[in-house]
Amino acid sequence: MLYHVIYPSVNNSKKWITFIHGAGGSSSIWFNQVRFFKKYFNILLIDLRGHGKSEASPEGTQYNFDQIIEDLIQVLDLNKIKKSNFVGISLGSILIQYMLFNHQNRVEKIGLGGAILNLNIQSRLLMFLGNLTQSILPFIWIYTFFAYVIMPYKNHRRSRAFFINEAKKLSQKEFKRWYKLTDSILPLLQKIRAFEVKKPVLYLMGEQDYMFLPFVKKIVSHHKSSSLITIIDSGHVVNIDQSEQFNTSLLSYLLKD
Repeated sequence: MLYHVIYPSVNNSKKWITFIHGAGGSSSIWFNQVRFFKKYFNILLIDLRGHGKSEASPEGTQYNFDQIIEDLIQVLDLNKIKKSNFVGISLGSILIQYMLFNHQNRVEKIGLGGAILNLNIQSRLLMFLGNLTQSILPFIWIYTFFAYVIMPYKNHRRSRAFFINEAKKLSQKEFKRWYKLTDSILPLLQKIRAFEVKKPVLYLMGEQDYMFLPFVKKIVSHHKSSSLITIIDSGHVVNIDQSEQFNTSLLSYLLKD
């Protein structure tokens, strides 16, 4: 069972909001959201396998996206959460979108920060370089390089440092297990883009998220249930770069009928 923690609503709300972090991170990335949102929702934070306080899988285990989704559903079932709003960042956005394929009944509204819907030339090149070097270089060197490419500006310094520090808690073996998922990510993203989303989705993207924002703009123009808020002076990890605007924009969306 994945490590998770619940923060009950201070106002006895019956509504839930579940936060899903990105690759190499942990649920601690949501520190700016917990205090704000527990005034309105019960909060569920989850650490993915091998991340944060969740244990790594036994030797020889290979990960796949179906397995990861079942991990999340098990946590919901254990805590008798029949339905929740879901908020994800980066890889977390992919997991939440994939969850809709078979578990739409567990989802209310969706908020996605730093959402990944496709990979541009730079990100595909990063994946290629990662595959070439992961067997010979310490993974934290690779991860740090990725972090500087994806979050290159001075105002990304805090979010970049946070993600690098969290990634240091991963083992080399665990990094390789998760990195192996990149082999199947392009076909999965293609399915996600083609999937008819019936649940309301709000994309919260930094204006400086140059790798992923263009694809989100394109998909929002085609999906009627989707909307986009672009946040200035922010990059990929928008919930840290501009937490106040992220929180207020997301709250307004979640509370709207």
